[in-house]
Amino acid sequence: MNDAPQTQAAWSARVEQGIAAMGLRLDARQHALLLGYLQLLAKWNRVYNLTAVRNPADMIGRHLLDSLTLLPWVTRGPVLDVGTGAGLPGIPLAVARPDLGFALLDANGKKTRFVQQAAAELGLANVEVIKSRVETFDRRGRYAVVTSRAFATLADMVAGSGHLLAADGCWLAMKGARPDAEISDLPDGLTVRVEPLNVPEEPGARHLAIIRRG
Repeated sequence: MNDAPQTQAAWSARVEQGIAAMGLRLDARQHALLLGYLQLLAKWNRVYNLTAVRNPADMIGRHLLDSLTLLPWVTRGPVLDVGTGAGLPGIPLAVARPDLGFALLDANGKKTRFVQQAAAELGLANVEVIKSRVETFDRRGRYAVVTSRAFATLADMVAGSGHLLAADGCWLAMKGARPDAEISDLPDGLTVRVEPLNVPEEPGARHLAIIRRG
């Protein structure tokens, strides 16, 4: 007996409930795209080891909903997601904000190939996939927002991507525990605000460091 339809229905219900719990509004097409991305990630992960999260059901909270917690702060573009890995948080954000352009950058060719394939299969015309080290990527001052999710320390993120951020732009760095030690290592001339992130079904601490110049 094929239980795939029941599994898909359960995933769909959990995604819908999580989005509602966060107070977000996504339409039916966006909901379907998130599920399509989840299916692709689960399929490719069995072969290419894109994420340490093995159970697709666990990917809903730890990857999809976790990424979407950034939405209130992604208010303009273009957006650069550095160290995107399997497309996180870039793909879920691009699904939720089709009006903004997203560049998803990673130095790992295996992961960028997956992200390129996922963006193509999902029809995400607002996603560009870039295989490069962030330090050598040269689009100076291009991006209004630079995001990262467990990519590097705050100091390394700022140093590596500072040439890519617009003068009035901001970094959005997702962290687990409040990154007070990392904040103390940042250079002078930056302002930092830390916001708690509440991810449905995920009990662990999550925080967002919002960093600006001046």
